[in-house]
Formats: sequence, structure tokens, C-alpha cells
Amino acid sequence: MGNVPHLRFPKFSGEWEICKVSELLDFYSTNSLSWEQLEYGEKAMMNLHYGLIHVGLPTMVDLRRDKLPNVKEGNMPKNFELCKEGDVAFADASEDTNEVAKVIELFNLDNKDIVCGLHTIHGRDNKNKTIVGFKGYAFSSSAFHNQIRRIAQGTKIYSISTKNFSECYVGIPSKAEQTKIATLLRLIDERIATQNKIIEDLKKLKSAIRKKMFSLLKDEYTESFEINQLLDYEQPTAYIVANDEYSTDTSLTPVLTANKGFILGYTDEKFGIYQKGECIIFDDFTMDAKYVSFPFKVKSSAIKILTAKPNVNLRFMFEYLSYWELKSEGHKRHYISEIASLVIELPSKERQSIIASLMTSLNSKLDIEAKTKIRYEEQKRYLLSQMFI
Repeated sequence: MGNVPHLRFPKFSGEWEICKVSELLDFYSTNSLSWEQLEYGEKAMMNLHYGLIHVGLPTMVDLRRDKLPNVKEGNMPKNFELCKEGDVAFADASEDTNEVAKVIELFNLDNKDIVCGLHTIHGRDNKNKTIVGFKGYAFSSSAFHNQIRRIAQGTKIYSISTKNFSECYVGIPSKAEQTKIATLLRLIDERIATQNKIIEDLKKLKSAIRKKMFSLLKDEYTESFEINQLLDYEQPTAYIVANDEYSTDTSLTPVLTANKGFILGYTDEKFGIYQKGECIIFDDFTMDAKYVSFPFKVKSSAIKILTAKPNVNLRFMFEYLSYWELKSEGHKRHYISEIASLVIELPSKERQSIIASLMTSLNSKLDIEAKTKIRYEEQKRYLLSQMFI
């Protein structure tokens, strides 16, 4: 039997209907409002900007909890089609072929008026072949995006149009089977959203505890030191990766940045690996810092590698730097000229260890919750690759 998915709920049998996307969906014109013409918090008509499809919105948009910006006064589009529940919106362009035609489905509008905006494709199943909640997952599936990658046009920016949908197909099972599939995936999405909230709350708790502990140091016996009296620094020149075409093989040596990305990829280079133990990598320009306890290489020379002098707890120093919430002013190097001479209040080695141990425990808890989130996301990706055709 050909037109069936690899993975299926037991009670269902028979082939799925294969539909051209252009025959399943009717398409409606969208507006070209920019971010400057939108705002949050007003009661005016809402506008779905393509940027929110790429980052910020779940596959199933539920306006009882998800937020969309409103159209600013004086910017109301002249011609528009209000969205209905079950409508889908695709992002029509991206620098990444995996993100072209990224989709959301409007699962619950909460009686709000919404229009689709800049760089979106607004589609509706007027033939009633699908239930509300199925299409967003069907159009997020590997089967659909493999087709999109073949037809997306462009060099640096890849794009699609409604004409491309005449070349794409999607599998449609019975509505009962659609309901089972959509319910399962929506429950996983809700669990991922819950996990995000757990992680966010833990980060807030960690930040509050750190702020409280370091602010109380002024009431304890401490000694004043400049940072350069407590930390040694090393230039990263010997550890810069030669080939910036990174692997995804996690058994290789990680290539690090101190910025948000942290691990950029992995390299099989056997030379110039930092293997001196725990350190802090500090970005000289952004003043971002990361605590590292494994061998690594770095991307660029814009990093200082910091290690502790005797009787100084490195984790304590890392948390102290984080407590300061250092912000960069201008594109310049900061560590030697500004940071190294800053004065901190250093408690006893025992007190340093207590603070470091507490913060390490909180970090370990955060790592566990982050890995749990990754497992749910991997489960969702697997189901999207196996439950659709």
C-alpha cells in the first residue's frame, strides 16, 4: 500500500488522499505593514508579521495565550481578508531553505480580528477536507518540506509563492485520523511550552538568588581586589579553529563563542585544543562570558580565556561577573582597558565555595530541564517525519 505514513495509530487503515496544496487551499491577499506600523497592547485589529512565524509563535496559534501585534492607528490596510480558525499562514522567504514556508495555523482566534501581513501566504481550506489543527502539522512535516526545499527559489534569500503550491502535495487521511494526529502533536507542543516556562522561571530564580547573595556580601567580611589580581588571562590565538566549516558530530572537539550560540559546531582538528581545565571564555567586544569545563577550540581572537589564581574559586568569579550584567558600549575591546581593573569584594575561600556550589546546583537543574525540552522537540520532529506523507 503506497499512500500511507510509516507510523500510524492502530485502528486506522486504507490509503490517504493525495492533494495538490493549490487545490486544497484558497489563497488571499496580504498586507505589507512593517514592524513600525504595528504595536502591542491595543485593541485594534491584529496583524500577523512573517517574523513571528519564524520566531515567537508555536505551530498552533491560540490567541487565548499567544500574542500578536495590533495595527497602529492610521495604518489600517484598505483591502483585507480577516482570518478564520483553521486558516494557515506561511512565511514566504528565508535565508534558510528549512525555514521557507514555515507555517502556523490559527487554532483559536478568541473572537479577535486578525489579518496576514508582510511576506506571508494566507491559505484556507474552503472545501472542508481538514479539521482545525491538522494542517499546521501537515505543512510542518518532513514530507512537505522536502518538496519545498526542491522548489524554493533564490541564492541568498529563498522564497516561494502561491504558484509553487501547484507543485506540492499533502496527504489527507480521514477526519478521525486527522484528529488523533493533531491531538497528539498539540499535546507535545503544550508540553514543550510548559517546559519553556519551567526553564524561564528557573532562570529568574537563579538570577534573583545570585543578586541576593552578592548584594549581601557587603555585610560580610571581605577584602577588596581588582579582577586582575584574582584572574589570569590568556589570548586565544593558539586555539583558533583553522577551518570554519563545522561538523555536527558531537564526538569531535567543540568550537565555542562566548555569545548566545556558545557551541558553533565541532571540528576534527587535532591541534591547538585548549585542555588546561576549567576556564571562563570572555568576549572582549560584547562582554558575554561562558563557564567551560571541557576541551575546546574558539572561533576568533576576540576572546580572553580567564583562569583563577590561587585561593580563588573560578565559578564564584564567573557568577560575580554575571551578577554585574556587563553591557558593551561601542565596538571595542573591554577586558584589559576596563574590566581587569574593576574592584570586587572577595569573601573567604569557604564562602566562595558555598556560593559557587549553590549556583552550580541551579545550573545543573537548568541543564536537566533544557535536555528534557530537547527530548520533546526531538520526539516532535520524529513524529513529523513519520506520521505524514
